[in-house]
Amino acid sequence: MEEIEKIEKLFILNEPTLQFAEGQDAIDPHDGLTLFGPFSLNQPSHPQSPTYIVIGTPEGVALFKRWSILMNKAAFMSQTEKHRLWPPYPGFEVAFGSKWSEKPAWAQTIDRAALIEASNRRDPHERCFAVVEMFMELFEKTKKLDYQVGVAICVIPDEVWKNCRPQSQIAEPTDDGISAKRKKSRKLGQLELFEEYNPEQYHYSPDFRRQLKARTMQYDIALQIIRESTLEKGDKNPIRGRGLTTISDRMWNLGTALYYKAGGKPWRLNSARDGVCYIGIAYKLGEAKSNSACCAAQMFLDTGDGIVFLGEDKPIYSPLKKQFTLTDDASEKLLKGVLDTYKTLDGRPLKEIFIHCRSEINPEQWQGYQKACPDNCKLVGVRVRPERNGPRLYRIGTRPILRGTFWKANEKSGYLYCSGFKPRIAAYDGWETPVPLKIDVQYGDAPIEVVAK
Repeated sequence: MEEIEKIEKLFILNEPTLQFAEGQDAIDPHDGLTLFGPFSLNQPSHPQSPTYIVIGTPEGVALFKRWSILMNKAAFMSQTEKHRLWPPYPGFEVAFGSKWSEKPAWAQTIDRAALIEASNRRDPHERCFAVVEMFMELFEKTKKLDYQVGVAICVIPDEVWKNCRPQSQIAEPTDDGISAKRKKSRKLGQLELFEEYNPEQYHYSPDFRRQLKARTMQYDIALQIIRESTLEKGDKNPIRGRGLTTISDRMWNLGTALYYKAGGKPWRLNSARDGVCYIGIAYKLGEAKSNSACCAAQMFLDTGDGIVFLGEDKPIYSPLKKQFTLTDDASEKLLKGVLDTYKTLDGRPLKEIFIHCRSEINPEQWQGYQKACPDNCKLVGVRVRPERNGPRLYRIGTRPILRGTFWKANEKSGYLYCSGFKPRIAAYDGWETPVPLKIDVQYGDAPIEVVAK
């Protein structure tokens, strides 16, 4: 009897369905786009032919122009037995109902030697800032364009991607760099006699991708960063042995990203409940590894739209518990700001507000959320985090655990496997033993099975 009760606590949740053009449903995005087209196909937001610009080295721009020609054609693996794992790419127009222009509306090049030299400076802040500056000079010219740019594509050498990350180490730097003492004084804004440098470089992340996206936000142009090696025609890349997926997979990934960033909506989730606002709370620790941190809320609606709201008040980080907390006033202000934005975007009466985050929601924080919650609206607080050290369900026979397996621990807690064996592709597309998400309904009344779905 005890064994039967244990088995009854295991559930297999169905894959969530996605909605495509004309209200058609499918589980897999490849199937839905190939058979029906994107969700926004007959809507005003559908880009007929996305207007895009390209910035990169001469070699990078040439690679993307060649890629644009290929993107309008079909691509598939020669081994038909692998088509279930790597579905054929039917061409941009077939998948998205929109012609991809083979020529960019505007293309600008950056001197490759100068770019590589800048990316090899010793100090991470200096080299990242110097590289981004070269792109910013060209973004400034977009202000003079007499048309609306749908997406800006930045093609970067693999050396830049490798060198311009926070933990990157340069084997043969092109300069002597500065001492730790001088860098500390620079960060504090102190100037030395005859020293010339831009103090602004220490205000940004030494990560190329993050810094470029942050600094180009002022131009209101969607950005897509692509490594040169990604645009190789073959499935095997000779550049430094980087492993690449098949070209059809890369076509799918880049095509979907570019269609979305140009204003289209490839699909929307079918399982979002009407009148429910889903809010994910995210925290980030300050660079100084102190108690300072920042907080943001990402809101998702049943329409599939979402927006990020940055909290005005900084959360408190406990190094001992490794937990973030918000005060009563800060959590109230954060949720109120999100709901004000919701009224602007949607405006329909809310039935339920669903808040989830990795950190535990303490009583003081929850009290603030309750103050901001509208009357007659249900409020639920859930903690969701990967559980690497807890109980595991291992594979049976030769197959890993099935994706969608839910282990109900009790009425308020359970373990959900969002990775694992997928029947659609007849494989497990991961490298490690699947790690479950630990779901805890901390506040409010919500069936744990509904939360897991």
